[in-house]
Amino acid sequence: MYLPDSHSLDREFRSQDIATSPHNDVQVDDERWFALSAPYRRELKAKTSLEQAGMQCFIPMRYSVVSRRNGEKRKELVPVVHNLLFARSSRDAIQDIKRNLGYLQWLTMPQDGRNEPIIVRDNDMENFMRVCQTLDNSLVYLSPDEVNLHMGTRVRIIGGMLDGVEGTLLKVKGSRRKRVVVMIRGVLGVAATETDGFIQVL
Repeated sequence: MYLPDSHSLDREFRSQDIATSPHNDVQVDDERWFALSAPYRRELKAKTSLEQAGMQCFIPMRYSVVSRRNGEKRKELVPVVHNLLFARSSRDAIQDIKRNLGYLQWLTMPQDGRNEPIIVRDNDMENFMRVCQTLDNSLVYLSPDEVNLHMGTRVRIIGGMLDGVEGTLLKVKGSRRKRVVVMIRGVLGVAATETDGFIQVL
């Protein structure tokens, strides 16, 4: 299974502090999902701080065999991509937390000549989380440059544990059959395993 490492993630984005701006088309009081970076593998630490402030957070996790200092090996849940996390709150509220967490950074994308924080639509985030939370070993995680959504078909899964999940049905590297891919634009995608439900073309 392909897992983009933290270095490739950092190259993919420009992470920097962005002050709120009247030119931004997002109202600062709106609660939205934002993509964030916590360098040096501090994503779980940042998640704890954000949750203590009452924010909903999500980090894609997977089971992996981890070696302990005593030589013992155990299967544990670990982040799929280090440094990456998502938080749902207002931009101002997250900015306030960032003042106390100097390492926490926005993930940004160019917009109208500026680098603005990446905002994830609620529906996209819900679909993404539902697929990730299956914790299936055969999930495939994909970086944005590995996925061309224009080559696929927009679909909805009907029935099964992923009932209602929407994504793009396409062929992904390393898979013999097409999979439903849920993409967080500019951040990360996940290809679901073969569904036990039906596929409805949207």
